[in-house]
Amino acid sequence: MSFESLGLSSPVLQAVSEKGYTTPTPIQEKAIPIVLMGRDVLGCAQTGTGKTASFVLPMIDILAQGRAKARMPRSLILEPTRELAAQVAENFDIYGKYNKLNMALLIGGVSFEDQERALERGVDVLIATPGRLLDHFERGKVLLNDVKVLVIDEADRMLDMGFIPDVERIVSLLPPLRQTLFFSATMPPEIKRLADRFLSNPREVTVAPPASAAKNIVQGLAVVAEEDKREALRRLIREQDVKNAIVFCNRKRDVAILQGSLKKHGFNAGALHGDMSQPARMETLDKFKQGEIQILVASDVAARGLDINDMSHVFNFDVPFSPEDYVHRIGRTGRAGKTGHSFTLASPDEGALVEAIEKLIGTTIPRVDVPGMDATAFEASDGRRRGRGRARGAKAGSGERARSPRREPRERKPRSEQPAEPPVELQAAAPVAHESRPKRPHRERRPEREHRESQPPQREPSHREPRADRTNRGHERRTERRHERDDGAPIGLGDHVPAFLARSAR
Repeated sequence: MSFESLGLSSPVLQAVSEKGYTTPTPIQEKAIPIVLMGRDVLGCAQTGTGKTASFVLPMIDILAQGRAKARMPRSLILEPTRELAAQVAENFDIYGKYNKLNMALLIGGVSFEDQERALERGVDVLIATPGRLLDHFERGKVLLNDVKVLVIDEADRMLDMGFIPDVERIVSLLPPLRQTLFFSATMPPEIKRLADRFLSNPREVTVAPPASAAKNIVQGLAVVAEEDKREALRRLIREQDVKNAIVFCNRKRDVAILQGSLKKHGFNAGALHGDMSQPARMETLDKFKQGEIQILVASDVAARGLDINDMSHVFNFDVPFSPEDYVHRIGRTGRAGKTGHSFTLASPDEGALVEAIEKLIGTTIPRVDVPGMDATAFEASDGRRRGRGRARGAKAGSGERARSPRREPRERKPRSEQPAEPPVELQAAAPVAHESRPKRPHRERRPEREHRESQPPQREPSHREPRADRTNRGHERRTERRHERDDGAPIGLGDHVPAFLARSAR
């Protein structure tokens, strides 16, 4: 089947032809005609199968007729990350080059003023992340009551990132009569329930089992000691014919450390993670797409939807905590039917994580040996997942993780077994004065300086005096001390005492 048979217009077909695409992918072949009919669509397909074009191409034809009003977009596309939103905007620029459609991109890290100016001109296509869209809405810069087409892309990633409450609020602001396109790489029960709420009599389009790895990706798994992972990664990169590659880490702080290590050993490496500013992220991604950076060390912000031409390899420096993330990571290679390679480095105590991945994808990941390094096996697992909670290199030269010995709980004797009286030796050594001293429930006030040598008067410890009595007694003591200190002449005036001060008060 060709794109001409899908019912697309001539301007769109011309743009697709210039892009070099001649045959639609299965998700495009099934979804595009349904979208052109105006039906709601629930699409589920593994990453790298062309989901973006399956809704971008028909939307261009749907929006070709009509005119946008200021601050009132005609269509809305929600994306979980800035990179995905920017990539969808690029696709609209490519496929809609022969259509006069205005587009606005609302993502974080970009000034509000530029985005507000784009909204004031009127937009046919609004592409946004949920947080930034709500910021503009609360400022009164965008109105959503004229949206005719809503696209929720990568819905499962929205769920993972905690954006579902924002998405629900945004949907509540849209008109009820609209066309909704709901796309996700996986379809967990939570996403299915959301789809039932947002969609009206949808057509379900599924072209691959949920969370399955593409068959044209050659996978490999190497079990190495945690402190040997960097060396193993360098040896794999040197051994493989790497054109360009993404190295995934679980934590953002490990991205910069690993990128510095690769650059130190002569590799052309860049870094991409969520703590970077938006201009720096876009600049790094553009350099990687253009071939100026060969190896991109990244967190999972690069695991969804990024389309890199002919990316040859993906390396998982860390085993992902979520099995679905493994499918998305390796899906950056082997796109558009081309062969890709993925290698995962696992430490001996990550067997449970690898087990969960293999259960999800329905196959065993082939084990590979790193050249020049001894093979290591997984440790016996107790069924609990563990992350890496220690610093690397804590136990050099060993394949096992250094663990601090577990402190044994102190054995407590039952109350009945505890001695009721101290030993005889201690009773004999105790001062006699303490035997008759009663236990005081409250700490007594420290005695005055002039009475420290003498024994302080004993007070009944059973109760405290009323506050008024304590106050009066303190006032009397201060008065007595003042009279004892007074020698009949005012202090500080010497012999020059005015007559009115020298007279005693009657």
